[in-house]
Amino acid sequence: MSVSIPLQRPRALVLADLVAGNRSRITRIAWDVALVVGAAAFVGALAQISIKLSFTPVPITGQTLGVLLAGTALGWRRAAASMALYALAGLAGVPWFAAAAHGYVGASFGYIVGFFFAAALCGYLAERGNDRSVLRSVPAMIAGEVVIYLFGVTWLAIDLHLGASAALHDGFTPFIIGDSIKAAIAAGLLPTAWKLAGRRPGHRESGSAR
Repeated sequence: MSVSIPLQRPRALVLADLVAGNRSRITRIAWDVALVVGAAAFVGALAQISIKLSFTPVPITGQTLGVLLAGTALGWRRAAASMALYALAGLAGVPWFAAAAHGYVGASFGYIVGFFFAAALCGYLAERGNDRSVLRSVPAMIAGEVVIYLFGVTWLAIDLHLGASAALHDGFTPFIIGDSIKAAIAAGLLPTAWKLAGRRPGHRESGSAR
């Protein structure tokens, strides 16, 4: 007598895996492409929330929130692809950098480079369960922020020939409070999304807390 063993649904590593579900390979690829393009567009939309400061070429924008959310929701591969698309399409002429800018945006371009690595890092940490609770999400978001500033402030200093103190003054200090708020929002949204997803039929995962 043969015994049929039901196939177990692959455990979702990140929220985007819940969207992909048990679809065919072709459909999953299409979903992945849609998620990558959508995440890039989401960051581009948040970039239009832009406040220019008189003493620095770096504006206050909503981009960082988009990068953190995209990274943790998509996983590192999709997140890296979305931020690569964001950077390359913007360089090619898509006006979705801050204040509808495009092309090489000079001293602030280092932050855009940092988005790629920050999203990938947040995605990597999310795949290891760091987006399932606020306690674990906060360090992941902070790590993403640190990577963005590492690239952004360094690029700013090199482009404008600034010393360390001046670069921090122009590229880091004015944004601490705002980015802390954005990191807190992202750290709260992801665990909430997982809880809501877990209440949906067919989406509850056993042993999902890691």
